[in-house]
Amino acid sequence: MAINTLEYAQIFQQSLDKQMLVGATSGWMETNAAQVIYNGGNKVRMPKITIGGLAKYDRDSGFNQGAVTLEYSDYTLTQDRGRTFHIDAMDVDESNFVVSAGNVMGEFQRTQVIPEVDAYRYSKIAALAKSATHETAAFTPTKDNILDALDADITKVQDIIGDDESLVIIMSRLVRTTLDNAKDITKYLDTAAFKAGQIDTKVKTYNEIPILPVPSARMKTAYVFNDGKTAGQEKGGFKADAAAKGINWIIMASRAPIAVSKTDTVRIFDPATNQKAHAWKLDYRKFHDLWIPSNKLAGVWVNTGA
Repeated sequence: MAINTLEYAQIFQQSLDKQMLVGATSGWMETNAAQVIYNGGNKVRMPKITIGGLAKYDRDSGFNQGAVTLEYSDYTLTQDRGRTFHIDAMDVDESNFVVSAGNVMGEFQRTQVIPEVDAYRYSKIAALAKSATHETAAFTPTKDNILDALDADITKVQDIIGDDESLVIIMSRLVRTTLDNAKDITKYLDTAAFKAGQIDTKVKTYNEIPILPVPSARMKTAYVFNDGKTAGQEKGGFKADAAAKGINWIIMASRAPIAVSKTDTVRIFDPATNQKAHAWKLDYRKFHDLWIPSNKLAGVWVNTGA
């Protein structure tokens, strides 16, 4: 039977992209990238619309002419990450290759890729918020002070962008436990549907704002993303920077972040083609990044720990 590695690659790529949307706690941010143009590689194009404001109406000459400008700008996906894997030919034949390789790639993405993508996104959001002085720093939440602090940060955002903008609270799971133990918290909590693209789920809400809990290991202000070559970084992956602070929560307009995650063409080499070993060879490469347009950064606030 002929080995159709191209078909295998398409199967893996589609399933891996779907797994990213479902598994990443930040997967919903990718729905804001609907107008982003991606043609492969590490470049994307995003539209920017510029519209002039109101002008004086003249009873003789009528309306002043307005201008609408639509222009596309190129952005680079700065996170270019990858790995290659070998599956020994003696351990798997063509008949069960898809199952075996699918398990390997799925587990790799679930345990390694998804946490790293989440961590990068939240740390970048925190950095952007801090650069805009939209940060409450050095705060340690307790069951006695968390409600007042959370309300204060929500008010800061709403005071800038108004009450009609849909907000999301991204919260460390450890802090979420503190919130659950706060006095009279049941008055403010409810459950509602949260839609992220084609994914529907149920989440708790605080004063009708969805709360998305995130493992605390992914909620740091800075990370080291290992290159796999430097001494001590051979295993790859990522870790919190020594100077990183914990992120208690991020409050943001749901349409503010634009996240892009692309699994570049999954390359598969059968044992007869692979020159390094008598094994199946799988090459995995992931491009991803996140942006918040300057006109939407006003709708972001981060609360960080001591």
